[in-house]
Amino acid sequence: MQTRRIGDVQVSAIGLGGMPMSIEGRPDERRSVATIHAALDAGVTFIDTADAYHLHANEVGHNETLIARALAGHGGDTSGVLVATKGGHLRPGDGSWTLDGSPEHLRQACDASLKRLGVEAIGLYQFHRPDPKVPFADSVGALRELLDAGKVRLAGVSNANPDQIRLANEILGGRLVSVQNQFSPAYRSSEPELELCDELDIAFLPWSPLGGISRAGDLGSRFAPFADIARAHGVSPQQVCLAWMLAKSPRTIPIPGSSRPETIRDSVQAVDLTLSTEESARLDGAGR
Repeated sequence: MQTRRIGDVQVSAIGLGGMPMSIEGRPDERRSVATIHAALDAGVTFIDTADAYHLHANEVGHNETLIARALAGHGGDTSGVLVATKGGHLRPGDGSWTLDGSPEHLRQACDASLKRLGVEAIGLYQFHRPDPKVPFADSVGALRELLDAGKVRLAGVSNANPDQIRLANEILGGRLVSVQNQFSPAYRSSEPELELCDELDIAFLPWSPLGGISRAGDLGSRFAPFADIARAHGVSPQQVCLAWMLAKSPRTIPIPGSSRPETIRDSVQAVDLTLSTEESARLDGAGR
């Protein structure tokens, strides 16, 4: 498996997004654990989660707990796996999403995530989404405190714009290591953030890189160039999509969500797919 860098940590070039295993439509735990194990067996060393990945109000951190159990029960060496989690986004249990970017909440959320993950320090902790009721600088200041206290080893932000990314990096004293924004063939508005990550040498982690839980399967039917190039290479349109993202920048680490072993096995094969300059340009133009 090819590797890329988040801060000073080398991780697999394709990560695993854990959200589909914990929100609406989630599979039973046996299949979810099998999916995580399949990812590990395929060489994945980066797993993304959040305390808000759950269904019901009484199961905050469902996905964090699931990942911790799956890692503990794998049987192989998982010491090199970087688990990233997030705080600041909440789900009351009715399917809605709310925000709390207050430093008090982020400190409490981090402590709770530490317990669920069963670690002394969280590998990568990211502020999930800016809260308009709280100054962004105050939220990122809480990340700085968590870094300085040794509760998190690396810090990042999610769903941030270029100005917020620059501010976060300044507040963290140049220690911002990742930006996790939505990016896919259907959602290109985060290209300025990707370009800024290149400039600042920060990892860019596209969430929903295949278009989201309900749309990943029909990516090829929605964007013909991805299907055409997939047929030419004898691979899936999803592999083409991930290979296209990898080719866009050496700092891009897609984190496709998966809830079945076969889909994550297919995704990781994207690292072996080389696209020509002409193919990449054609994919760049798809959906515009």
